[in-house]
Amino acid sequence: MENAHLRLGLLEYVRMTEKASTRIRVRADRYIGEDRQAHLLSVFGNDADVGAITAAVYEKATFTLTFPDGTTKDVTLGEHASCYKGTVTLPGRKHPVRHLLAVSEELHTNGSAGRTLLLRYRREEAWATLVSFLGLPADPAWADYVLGYVERKKRVEEIDGIGCEPVLISATTEEVLEWISEGLRSQVLAFPASSGPIRWQTFSFPDLLRPVASPAA
Repeated sequence: MENAHLRLGLLEYVRMTEKASTRIRVRADRYIGEDRQAHLLSVFGNDADVGAITAAVYEKATFTLTFPDGTTKDVTLGEHASCYKGTVTLPGRKHPVRHLLAVSEELHTNGSAGRTLLLRYRREEAWATLVSFLGLPADPAWADYVLGYVERKKRVEEIDGIGCEPVLISATTEEVLEWISEGLRSQVLAFPASSGPIRWQTFSFPDLLRPVASPAA
């Protein structure tokens, strides 16, 4: 957690009423988004502030997000976003911190419409995710061939992130099946030598959420 504050963003929301305006600020430790469209937003603060941000998400409000490097962008989670709230108890702190995880409708249906969002791009992890989300009959050994194809076609796009290095992979089930078929026909790919269940490498969620290393100050 050393220099953790250097990895945090700042989310601001201005609530206007007939009599006054209120500026609400909370810290953001995780974010995934494209331009104005936010897909994942993880923030924390006191109970009142997190409650106000939650209500604003459901109202399809626009927020101002400041990234750790100081750049800003207006973002929204759009229609049908979902919110999950929790409490984090910190040693030495009298009152717990409230935590909010907001997720866009598209991230809830990740992989649909040929768009798959990932927290980071590692071939083994990306291939396992594509196979799962797109419902593909595949083997872990095919990762380098198929994702090499995806990379050459420039279907892997880096998108905005805080606390992660997110990417968007644009590929439909039909396209990936065609690439697999080409590999099998050319004998670059081969079916498993023996029948039975295929064993995939497991990836721990804490490892996927491990903070991106920050440059030395």
